[in-house]
Amino acid sequence: MSVSMWILGGLGFVVGGPIGALLGVVLGSLFDGAVNLAKGLPEAEETENAGSNTQHTTPGDVRVSFLVLIACVMKADGRVLKSEVNFIKPYLVKLYGEEGARQALQLLKKLLEQEIDYIAVCNQIKQHINYSTRLELVHLLLELAHVDEQYAEAERTMLLRIAANLGVSQYDYNSLEALYKKTQDPNWAYAVLEIEPTASDEEVKKAYRRMAMKFHPDKVANAGEEMRQKATEKFRAVNEAYEHIKLLRNMK
Repeated sequence: MSVSMWILGGLGFVVGGPIGALLGVVLGSLFDGAVNLAKGLPEAEETENAGSNTQHTTPGDVRVSFLVLIACVMKADGRVLKSEVNFIKPYLVKLYGEEGARQALQLLKKLLEQEIDYIAVCNQIKQHINYSTRLELVHLLLELAHVDEQYAEAERTMLLRIAANLGVSQYDYNSLEALYKKTQDPNWAYAVLEIEPTASDEEVKKAYRRMAMKFHPDKVANAGEEMRQKATEKFRAVNEAYEHIKLLRNMK
């Protein structure tokens, strides 16, 4: 089996650090012969900052980072069921297409066999991926955790820890989580906009403008089309929350 360009093509920062170490072990077991990450990979470009050795973030980096974080969440309760892995496949197909999902699932299965230092992984991601893309990574993890309608406490705890170590604020995490509480929390729309129900109409308008800017899809343009699509969904959710509040208050 040849090394898939979906996995290796154009990787930047994930080649080094704890994620690179994981990839070295995983890819060595996935493909014929031991895979040396120093060979066969395109050289990562350097940032425009003079004297910086930080590498550009690519869609491949974001995909691999997401799969590593999925593995952390799946292992949170101390066990990984085959049914759980199979359950994820349709979600990966939705994100990456049939071939991309097949390769992603291969990589995920091997990642689940490894001990993962989620704090070190999150720190590496935090150093190289912008805040808006980190928000969308948490958004994707939340969506996945709610897909089977069995959001276990161990999963929630791990997601909170991942979000915190990625540098995602508690307000932003609550805003993302509120999307899945529409039937449970009558104030979900206020939580999405990160305000209290007691906020004035003017404060509601300001919050909407702030959140619309924060989650604008253009902020994740370099993270791949699938990430841009998820950002678009969040952007629409912000609009939905705003329209819901306007209707409740009869705002113009």
